[in-house]
Amino acid sequence: MFSSHKQLQTDLRIFVGVVIALLLLGLVFIYSASSVFALEKCGSAHYFIKKQFVGLILGVCALLCMRFTPLWLIKHMSSVAFIATLGLTALTLVPALSPSIHGSHRWLNLGFFSFQPSELLKITFIIFMASYIAKRKQRSRSAAVNYFPFLALLGIACLLLLKQPDFGMTVTIALTVFLVFFIMQINTKLLLWAVGLSIPLGLALIYLRSYRWKRIVTFFNPWSDPQGAGFQLIQSLIAIGSGSWWGVGIANSRQKFFYLPMQHTDFIFAIIAEETGFIGALFLIFLYVLFLYVGIRIAWRMTDLFSIIVTLGFVIMTSLQATINIAVTTGLLPTKGIGLPFVSYGNSSLICSLAMVGLIMNCVADSR
Repeated sequence: MFSSHKQLQTDLRIFVGVVIALLLLGLVFIYSASSVFALEKCGSAHYFIKKQFVGLILGVCALLCMRFTPLWLIKHMSSVAFIATLGLTALTLVPALSPSIHGSHRWLNLGFFSFQPSELLKITFIIFMASYIAKRKQRSRSAAVNYFPFLALLGIACLLLLKQPDFGMTVTIALTVFLVFFIMQINTKLLLWAVGLSIPLGLALIYLRSYRWKRIVTFFNPWSDPQGAGFQLIQSLIAIGSGSWWGVGIANSRQKFFYLPMQHTDFIFAIIAEETGFIGALFLIFLYVLFLYVGIRIAWRMTDLFSIIVTLGFVIMTSLQATINIAVTTGLLPTKGIGLPFVSYGNSSLICSLAMVGLIMNCVADSR
């Protein structure tokens, strides 16, 4: 038992080390990618990196808060927290509270500060899912009866996200639920029904929104509209191709000079690939693979079902988000607004992700 806990602690140290490495890379390349844009638009090359440092400090505070909050209290408050963040996400549908940014209403503006409630939602959703499954896994009732309320709440969350619209986050959350249910061996028939209903619904959502359909068409041939819908992907591919094996050097990107939009957020991977080349991009991908591998090891070494599902949920969701982001920037998936976890600029995402790291540390400490 002592040896098992010691191995768990070792895995946790590696896990936290990977997160720190991703954070450091993020700070370096947020500054590199955003400096020109920030100088032109905000009057200071340090504008975005300063804001990211503030987010990092708040994120560490959130990590410590989740690390030392009693686990029983987190479990007990999971439903309340999820419903509250669901309500906050719904408020983004009120035009007066949510300004339109790039055609989406994802930010809640409360006057003195603004944040992205969907980032809170995905974290509270993982905690709620873990608590819900842990309570019902031992019950003898059928899976359909046990999990119908949960799937109904998932549907409500997805509808709110689609209304913003945030198709990328919707897909990420739905896939996370599917994979967690599959790993935890929750009724295969229920999963097949859910997938069977989701596929035609997803296709309908793509077809009924012209901009989504245009993204699909552009995905297959971005050069058909090089100055319009295909511009961002083409510039991303130029950045990645320019990096060759070893890159053009950190801070020497040419695409950040107003060629590549969202260079410090959704498309930061392209700047990293340009400045550090194939080797640097491969190292970043290796960090995410290591994050997934060690995270799953930590989950399987735990004995508490809630802790297992929390860890699995966060690791899978983060890995899916990273995979989608990298696939989008390399032209393997249609363009969608989704950041690179721990690396892309964005305080809401950073704070919530570090809070989840703190919760996993709490779960490990509780598993003694």
